[in-house]
Amino acid sequence: MSTDQDRAATRAATAYDAASDHYLDDELSFWDHFGEATIARLPLVHGARVLDLCCGAGASALPAARRVGPRGRVVGVDVSERLLNLARARAQREGLTQVQWRCGDATALGEPDHAFDAVVCVFGVFFAADRAQFVREMWRLVRPGGYLAITTWGEHLFEPANTLFWDAVARRRPELRKSFNPWDDIVTVDALRHLFSAAGTSEPEITLVERQQPLRGDDPFWSIALGSGYRATLELLTPDERAQVRADVAAAVRASAVTSVTTNALVASARRAG
Repeated sequence: MSTDQDRAATRAATAYDAASDHYLDDELSFWDHFGEATIARLPLVHGARVLDLCCGAGASALPAARRVGPRGRVVGVDVSERLLNLARARAQREGLTQVQWRCGDATALGEPDHAFDAVVCVFGVFFAADRAQFVREMWRLVRPGGYLAITTWGEHLFEPANTLFWDAVARRRPELRKSFNPWDDIVTVDALRHLFSAAGTSEPEITLVERQQPLRGDDPFWSIALGSGYRATLELLTPDERAQVRADVAAAVRASAVTSVTTNALVASARRAG
């Protein structure tokens, strides 16, 4: 693993280990929604082999396991051991013994060529230091006639609350304000298509799925902040600063009458010629 990729994996592991305590809150139902939507696009059959990279708490691995049945095999890989623990518990509750969980860097698995009927990566490709190489590696693992599926965020993620959150952070710790997210340059169909092309895959089918995540209760966006990538920033705040940011965000959400946030996504799949 390269130094850049090592750092990227460590940052992701730290952020999502922390976020695991709120990752399955109702306000974060978009994880499961898009995991299921990604798997629904694939013609998986009983007995199929599926690799789910950056699998989180099983949002796509679990529906894949249901589709392939007890004779199939699903391998879920993530850098966050705590998210994998959530996934293991969910699989156990459903009796899905055909899914295995591995903690590690999804970009360097060492699996043999063409080992899987489908390789899936939902909201994870943008964490790789070299995205084209990551997609190329995923494509290597797809058998002839199999599929690669990648889902990434669309434009305006979590707006309008996203801007309110970063405004609140900047008032306390201006150096922590983010002007760019790792997915910002692949939020359009053309940009995602270019990534597939750069990796040498077949032409992908890409669909923009527009969605709004409802916000309910007195402090609804805070669960999203705690159970997502925002958590990396929150962990850098002092307890007092975090309390102030939380109060500012809640007040701004109420003042702006925000009742939902944008969670658009691009769902792409490419079939390897058989």
